[in-house]
Amino acid sequence: MTANYKKFRDLLENERKRLLEELEELENSVRSTDARREGSPFGKREEEATESFELEKRLAVEKQVRGHLAEVEHALEKYEKGTYGMCDSCGQPIAANRLEALPQASLCLSCKAQNAKSRFPTG
Repeated sequence: MTANYKKFRDLLENERKRLLEELEELENSVRSTDARREGSPFGKREEEATESFELEKRLAVEKQVRGHLAEVEHALEKYEKGTYGMCDSCGQPIAANRLEALPQASLCLSCKAQNAKSRFPTG
């Protein structure tokens, strides 16, 4: 493992910490919403609509954060196994500039492009 990969590991560790803190904040915001709801009268449609919208928004953000966290943790596992920087699909090295931009990248650009084409066929 090169010294450059150590830098990526540090970036991944910091990102994991940030994401875990963000998830904790999201969970704390749910608790404070529950506490506010206990003191308010029921039946106000506007409040219920707002709470429903806020819940949907929070769940979408939480799903996105959890997905990003899974990518970061996968990259850290690869680092521990000695396979960090290798494409999960073809096994070839992932370009350093791709890892610079996206340290949790698990696919090389070629495989990423193939993956995108198969998910969104044209014509």
